[in-house]
Amino acid sequence: MAVERPIDGEREVRAAPRTRMTGPQRRLQLIEVARGLFAERGFEGTSIEEIAQRASVSKPVVYEHFGGKEGLFAVVVDREMETLLEMITSSLTKNRSRSRLEQVALALLTYMEERTDGFRILVHGSTSPAGDAKYSSLLNDAISQVEHILAGDFERRGFDPTLAPLYAQALVGMVSVTAQWWLDVREPSKEVVAAHLVNLCWNGLTNLEIDPQLGGRE
Repeated sequence: MAVERPIDGEREVRAAPRTRMTGPQRRLQLIEVARGLFAERGFEGTSIEEIAQRASVSKPVVYEHFGGKEGLFAVVVDREMETLLEMITSSLTKNRSRSRLEQVALALLTYMEERTDGFRILVHGSTSPAGDAKYSSLLNDAISQVEHILAGDFERRGFDPTLAPLYAQALVGMVSVTAQWWLDVREPSKEVVAAHLVNLCWNGLTNLEIDPQLGGRE
């Protein structure tokens, strides 16, 4: 019996063997897949089956790594909290007070721009009480750090430092709410938004600058 050979230069194409993921690689993949689904559908609207299907694994693999949907969601939230808090904390190392406020606003906007799914999970992407509590905790941490900065500034300028908590609440609240609005509209640019936020925070309505810029005067 004659053996059929490829014609016209055709060659047999063999499928490349699939690279097997290591445990840490698989865990990271599942976290990223779950982050997208939780942001898109919320905690209640996401199932382990969907996560496993999108990651091309079996459901037991997900349970093996995280114990269940609640465990996976907690890991996703913790990672987003750590990322955002690190960005905010590092922005507070600037020396000048106005510059620090600018960097805090810009850090939050940058996080939202680069990790939109993560921010949606932290703010309104889930119906899990744990997610709400985590975001509230993060805002409290930010308020505490801003309060410390303002207390020192108030004391140096002869203002009442006991009012620093009130102003810290107002500043962080304004930045947080504006940032959530910007998440949907994405204009003007994050740099312009940060500059105008600090313009209002720093100068007040009476002394607003016409064209504020990041790195402006103290």
